[in-house]
Amino acid sequence: MSDATLAPGAERNVLERAWQRASKVDPRYLIAFLITLVLVAAQLRYHMVGGYDRLVLALGACVATEALLSWFDRGKVVNLLSAYISGISLTLLVKPQGGALWPFALGGFIAISSKYVLRYRDNHLWNPTNFAVTALLLAAPDHVSVLSHQFGNDVATNVVIWAFGLVIAARVGVLHITLTYVASFLLLNSVRAAVLGQPVMAEIAPITGPMYQLFIFFMITDPRTVVRGRRRQIVVAVLIALMETLIRFGSDKGWPLPTAFSAAPAFLALALVGPVAKWLDLRRLAYK
Repeated sequence: MSDATLAPGAERNVLERAWQRASKVDPRYLIAFLITLVLVAAQLRYHMVGGYDRLVLALGACVATEALLSWFDRGKVVNLLSAYISGISLTLLVKPQGGALWPFALGGFIAISSKYVLRYRDNHLWNPTNFAVTALLLAAPDHVSVLSHQFGNDVATNVVIWAFGLVIAARVGVLHITLTYVASFLLLNSVRAAVLGQPVMAEIAPITGPMYQLFIFFMITDPRTVVRGRRRQIVVAVLIALMETLIRFGSDKGWPLPTAFSAAPAFLALALVGPVAKWLDLRRLAYK
């Protein structure tokens, strides 16, 4: 048997061993790698951070709040990877008016403290970053906005992020949530475009943007706030997409919604649907 015949099998074995080793890694490290990749790509290609003082403030507020509250609540400082992920996410997502810095410090505090205050049966209900961004948009719509299309349409950057994102989502075991939401978004917004008489591509194009990359890879798939069970997770992902479409439709029709709903309909949809689904799931598990 020739070396050429053995090569494909040997290559598969190497890939299988690498995949198995990755399965033993704490999912938070994989997620931290992906969010760091997004940050580096955003800064190197588009200078999207807007100043390293924002990064320092957001990270500092998240890490310091996590360290202090975990020590007070549990008597020890917990792993700070979750705080790191929240800090990077806030740096990328929050776009204050006039270069203000306070939203990063306040957002970091709100994000982490929500994990310790807004709990049910020792579980937090909101994704920390989602809660912080939503709270800032609702409380200060004239001073805070969110990341929109600042990545531009660079195909190479988006391909790299989506490729790593899909692989890591598969390794963490949440790929079905991401794919369900994306499929639901494409279907529902195609229907919405037809109802409104708008071009379909214009309505579905945002799914490729940076805000949605952060949403589908870090927020909607947060292992600590998703419900238990693959089928239930799929149902919740569809419900979030339905809520987002309803919010978008309401904005199109001029419903008297707060500015935050128009600025970030996906974030508001998750903030409304996700905690209710998690609360019901925890109650279900408690009464089993």
